[in-house]
Formats: sequence, structure tokens, C-alpha cells
Amino acid sequence: MTKFLTIGLPSKIIAVGLNYTDHAKELNMKLPKEPLIFMKPSTSVIRHLEKIVYPKGVKRLDYEAELAIVIKKEAHNITVEKAAEHILGYTCLNDVTARDLQKKDSQWTRSKSFDTFCPVGPHVAVGIDSANLKIELFLNKELKQSSNTKNLIFGPKYLVSFISKICTLLSGDIIATGTPSGVGPMKIGDEVEVMIEGIGSLKNSVTGERT
Repeated sequence: MTKFLTIGLPSKIIAVGLNYTDHAKELNMKLPKEPLIFMKPSTSVIRHLEKIVYPKGVKRLDYEAELAIVIKKEAHNITVEKAAEHILGYTCLNDVTARDLQKKDSQWTRSKSFDTFCPVGPHVAVGIDSANLKIELFLNKELKQSSNTKNLIFGPKYLVSFISKICTLLSGDIIATGTPSGVGPMKIGDEVEVMIEGIGSLKNSVTGERT
């Protein structure tokens, strides 16, 4: 039976790039041989219904719907077989990205790290099987992304094990598992909604000012 818990503030968010087969096909890129990871700061986190701020100077702001893993207890150098013991549950996440800066920079930190660039929520779903969940994103109620977690290249257990061998994962930390095909731009005034089967709906709107 699925339970729903409140999301705390993570010490870090580890995100995974190019982790859906349909997204790799969309970009005409080969499937990665190991996860491509990057980090978002805890200061980028906002909650359900809070505002995404479109930073001044950014020319293109993109949405990226993602299934996110929430860590239950400290994980350091664990095996795939032990990974489930360290997963509390799952939530929705929008990996907001300044796409023009991502293309400009040699790495992704600046484009992914602005305040408000990591909406998560609306809660943690505990006891859910993440292997076959519909994931969708709506921009102003228009469907833009639609896929299934069965299209993940590297699944949650593998990701938890892989990342734990690089940095210790702490209780409440979040792993964003990657986005499917269909990413695109948002503008000020837009409403963006990430929906994942069995988890719920994460809604945020885009503003030009920090409130």
C-alpha cells in the first residue's frame, strides 16, 4: 500500500543526464555506457505551487519532467542488491534548465543551479514500484512530454549504487533520474505540471520576479 510523506530539504540533488531511450533517440545520441551525473544545490529546491523565477539575462528556460528518488538512510559504497534498503520513495521533479547557458558553458552547473530551478513534490510516495510508471508534462495544460519509466536506461537501484560509490548519500537526498523526450521552453506566465502515475501532480508557474 502506498503512503505519502512530506518532502524535507535535501543536502544535495544528484541528477542524471540522457537516461531515457526515447530522449537519446530524439537527440540522435548513442546510449551512455554509464550514468552521466551532475548536481543541483539545495537552494534550487521549491515546492508544489511555488514560483519558478525566470532569471534576467537567460534567453531560454526549459522544463524537464523527472522521476526523483528520495533517500531513506545513509548510503556509501553499496551494491545494487542493497539499494532498495536505502530508498524511501519517489516524487516528481522538474529539472529546470537555462538551455542557452548549458550550451554556452563547458559544464552544466550554472544552467541548472539558479534558485527555484528544482521544483519537487507534491510528496514522497512510499511503497510504489517505479518500474512501469507513466510520466507526463503539461505546459499550460498542453501535453509536451509523455513516456514511461520502463524506458529508463539506468534504473533507480543501479543509480543509487553507482552514486553511492562517488559520494555518500544522506537521508532526504534526492536523485533525479533523467527526463524523457519532448523537452522545451517556458516563458513568464506559463504553468507547468509534472504528472507521474501513482505519485501525483507537481504544479508550478513561471514568474519574472522573486516573491
